[in-house]
Amino acid sequence: MNAHITLATASRILRQLRRDHRTLALMLVVPCVLLGLLAWMYVDAPGEVFNRIGPALLGVFPFVVMFVVTSIATLRERTSGTLERLLTTPLAKGDLMLGYAIAFGAVAVVQALVATGFAVWVCGLDIAGPIWLLVVIALLNALLGTALGLLASGFARTEFQAVQFMPAFVLPQFLLCGLLLPRDQLPSVLGWISDVLPLSYAVDAMKDVTVLADPLADVLPSLAVVTGWIALALVLGSLTLRRRTP
Repeated sequence: MNAHITLATASRILRQLRRDHRTLALMLVVPCVLLGLLAWMYVDAPGEVFNRIGPALLGVFPFVVMFVVTSIATLRERTSGTLERLLTTPLAKGDLMLGYAIAFGAVAVVQALVATGFAVWVCGLDIAGPIWLLVVIALLNALLGTALGLLASGFARTEFQAVQFMPAFVLPQFLLCGLLLPRDQLPSVLGWISDVLPLSYAVDAMKDVTVLADPLADVLPSLAVVTGWIALALVLGSLTLRRRTP
């Protein structure tokens, strides 16, 4: 891989995103709308329900949005023939994958800041831990969605198929991550599956920030697992990336 080519790829993708206002709105506005809707739903609920589930969903919503956007954007480059032309240049598959990760990672930083600020200062989310750590976890969740979206795009032939991969890549993680039922109460087989899925650790980290005043030592192992999954997904994505869709 070549650092100059990787950064040039990231710059090209960022220029494309800057002109695509609808995609930017999807990435930056939709998580805030969903969090606002959730806070509104539980505004009169006893026991501060939003404070219990809001932090976890602050990570889940960007994860889902970035998965959809990244998988479709990558597939569009392949079906249009852009990817085939790019790979005839010195651009390597690793450069392309890392360039996408850097470009969408930059957007994910903005997304994490906007969504966290909206949740805390507009929706009234109350957390015991530091806000900066909540932003870091939200950012890693968005990067996880980006990496898995890049991986999923390698198996899809159309944009519709890319969206269809959501149930396979996203819904099992959502169901088993501990949001609907605590992970220690899952049946043993589902508990083992949950222990492998990265979103489980992201939700665990969010919960730790919610209830612990100094959660860094408890959060670091979970963040290490999520980071490892991001790296693994990018490597597998570069290995499965095809020049064009048949």
